[in-house]
Amino acid sequence: MSKYPIKDTQTLAFKYPRSYSFPPFFTLQPNTATRHAQFTKWSSFILSYCRNHRIWRLSIIDALDTPLFYNSELRKRLSLHDAREIVDWMTKGEGAERAEWIGREGEKSVAWMYWRRPEEWAELLSDWVEETGQKNTVLTLYELTDGDKTLSADFHRMDPAMLQKSLSVLVKRGKAQVFGSEDQQGVKFF
Repeated sequence: MSKYPIKDTQTLAFKYPRSYSFPPFFTLQPNTATRHAQFTKWSSFILSYCRNHRIWRLSIIDALDTPLFYNSELRKRLSLHDAREIVDWMTKGEGAERAEWIGREGEKSVAWMYWRRPEEWAELLSDWVEETGQKNTVLTLYELTDGDKTLSADFHRMDPAMLQKSLSVLVKRGKAQVFGSEDQQGVKFF
């Protein structure tokens, strides 16, 4: 079983882009301009899919057999090499830096999917704190991601490491302080 599973419980609610039904979409095109347009479409699709399915960490290998990279109606699949190439493009300026490889240099098997960047999550967290009157209150990280007060918040059930990245942004801005041991951390917002 993978450490970063793909949950595909909301497939019926997800609207696939038109290009998903076009067989050449699953084969990288040799023409530079066409490939750039294809990468842009793939990036948009991957981010939308991850947002809909609440995927923060994407294991490329595990995703190959999911609807993200495999269209069962067409019997077309993006190859592992091509999936890595697209995600790698997403990590660069051309791809708006909407992904980041996790792990050792050059490994390229698991990536953060930034359908919201840590800075954007930090802003969302800060707004939630303001709107709910949580300033100068100590909250556990569990309360932030799994508490009843956050059920309707976009960051509910957020990956703990992504939460840490986002809180780090707020700490650097002087808007929060994280303290406690690794498994019992709390945060105070200012």
